Amino acid sequence: MNILIIGEEPHYAAFLEKGGLSGHRVQHVTSLDRIGTLTEYELVIDLNFDEHTERAGFYAKNPVVPVLANIVETSLSELMGNYAFEQGFSIVGCNWLPGFTVMPVTEVSLMEEEQKSVLARIMNELGWEYAIVEDRVGLVTPRVVCMIINEAYMAAEEGTASRDDINTAMRLGTNYPMGPFEWCGKIGIRRVCRVLDAVYKATGNERYKVSALLAREAGMNVTVM
Repeated sequence: MNILIIGEEPHYAAFLEKGGLSGHRVQHVTSLDRIGTLTEYELVIDLNFDEHTERAGFYAKNPVVPVLANIVETSLSELMGNYAFEQGFSIVGCNWLPGFTVMPVTEVSLMEEEQKSVLARIMNELGWEYAIVEDRVGLVTPRVVCMIINEAYMAAEEGTASRDDINTAMRLGTNYPMGPFEWCGKIGIRRVCRVLDAVYKATGNERYKVSALLAREAGMNVTVM
């Protein structure tokens, strides 16, 4: 396949560790500014779509090219409501957050039944395993991990334990590959804050309200606990 990958250099470098791209023609860009059309590509992987949802309008004009887009802070249904996809919906939501790209199973969401066969073909060609989850803000794994990170910040703020102790307890007690503060470093503190805030606004569930310490360290103005 001829594949276009969009993302910042560190994110792209981490994504390459996933493997599966050998034998395919890959072009990497940091933005779509110089991409006039997608006709020469068979697949687009958009690693930072959440920060550039306006790209949905561009993808809507190129409906024959499937797009695996990092969609965690919004949802496919919201995109369909905000942009005109009269010629077909080409976007698949993926958990491409830093720290998750190399997970053995890629978490994806779909809007249309017809996308299943296209997705199966792409994933088979790349040799990637995947799991289809419900289309909702935060997907599944990012919601859980970001909520755990949030609770760890609340524990640290209350002086319950040190950050190192909380990391160690999580690794040993739950067999997680990383402690919550280590996860936060991998994902990026501002991304964690945005995911939590987006899920809180979408659900109204108080447990997703950002801890005051997390918001301060992220330097973001969001609704806090």
